Amino acid sequence: MRQLLAAVAATVTLLASVAAVAQQQVMPQPSFAPVIKRVAPAVVNIAVRGTMAVQHNPFFDDPGFRRFFGMPPDAAPQEREFRSAGSGVIVDTKNGYIVTNAHMVENATEITVALIDNRELKAEVVGVDVRSDIAVLRVKEGRLPAEIRLADSSKLEVGDFVIAIGNPFGLQHSVTSGIVSALGRSGINRDNYEDFIQTDAAINPGNSGGALVSMDGELVGINSAILSRSGGNMGIGFAIPSNMVRSVMEQLIQFGEVNRGQLGVSVLSLTPDYRKSLGLGDDVQGALVSQVVEGSAAARAGIEAGDVITTIRGQPVKGAAELRNSIGLLKVGDSVEIDLLRDGKPRRLTAVLREVAQLADAAAIHSALAGADLADAPEGSGGGVIVRSVQPGSPAEQSGLKADDRIVAVNRSRIASLAQLREVTKDQTSMLVQLQRGNQAMILPLR
Repeated sequence: MRQLLAAVAATVTLLASVAAVAQQQVMPQPSFAPVIKRVAPAVVNIAVRGTMAVQHNPFFDDPGFRRFFGMPPDAAPQEREFRSAGSGVIVDTKNGYIVTNAHMVENATEITVALIDNRELKAEVVGVDVRSDIAVLRVKEGRLPAEIRLADSSKLEVGDFVIAIGNPFGLQHSVTSGIVSALGRSGINRDNYEDFIQTDAAINPGNSGGALVSMDGELVGINSAILSRSGGNMGIGFAIPSNMVRSVMEQLIQFGEVNRGQLGVSVLSLTPDYRKSLGLGDDVQGALVSQVVEGSAAARAGIEAGDVITTIRGQPVKGAAELRNSIGLLKVGDSVEIDLLRDGKPRRLTAVLREVAQLADAAAIHSALAGADLADAPEGSGGGVIVRSVQPGSPAEQSGLKADDRIVAVNRSRIASLAQLREVTKDQTSMLVQLQRGNQAMILPLR
């Protein structure tokens, strides 16, 4: 009897072991394959041809120099052809819309989109926003295979798994994975609107404009930049969040450009020293208003210098960069609910964003002017462009500009207005600015 029971027990143990092994064999292995199969057809390769200006060498103007080197008698060509490649993401198959980076299509004369099925289609530029590095293309002829749904990137959290799909180094539809390493990164290019998603998913040259997707197969970002000394991935890549992509894309499709509203304030990040001076707690975050432009949306809403803006439309403001990005995603006419602290007491105001001529986007005129509030000089002052204020630590301050300076000429060309300043400085990398500071005339080199 004992032998029979032992045999039965051994048989049961063996059957249990066999069942466990069988269960292990049929259990599916973790894989990103289902997500990739669904979204990869919406990621395209973008090939660009175009011309770009070359820096003029004054030696080419010397007939003796050209003759010595056997060059033609006329000056050297001022443009050269180029080719580049990157990635893009199909967001609307019905209308043929594709999103990519603005720097991808800069100076493009011909754009070709290569699909996952090896078809090649011509595309045209719908609109470009250099400040956010977003461009929208359109394919008019040919059927696009798939599109990606844009996620709500505000729901992303550090540690979420993400997948980067693009065409690094010309290798079509390469896939890398990683996690969200950080959110709200800025300062990569301080002249632009930045709210980057940082990821350790490998992003290399050619990935620009490609997709950063969630495990649900939704687009959470457009791959844009890498931080590297060698030009290759070192575990730090940056993507433009989908909420910024959506906002910019909608305006580019509707208007062909981004018509950003202006709040009309100069702000500083709230440092521990500022908190102490204002009598605020260490946990208070926000942007300190240092100046309010007369006649601006902020002035009309009742915002004052010394106010600390804590939220915009219910979203916390952690510093000056966040406030700038939040307002930069909104358009003229948008109503903005603002929470702030004044003398330590909470207040809620509503501002309607305006397009005010005197609020010139100085950084768009020249990067060395970023942080300066420029305006047409008042009548009777002798003309030119007045510097209303300069933000501490900004490129404008580092360049030597001061409040109340009056710019009267650039490279010996007289300046009568902001419009003329934009025209004269167009495509200039360095220039000599003549300005009036009180009773003193000065020359200031800007690079």
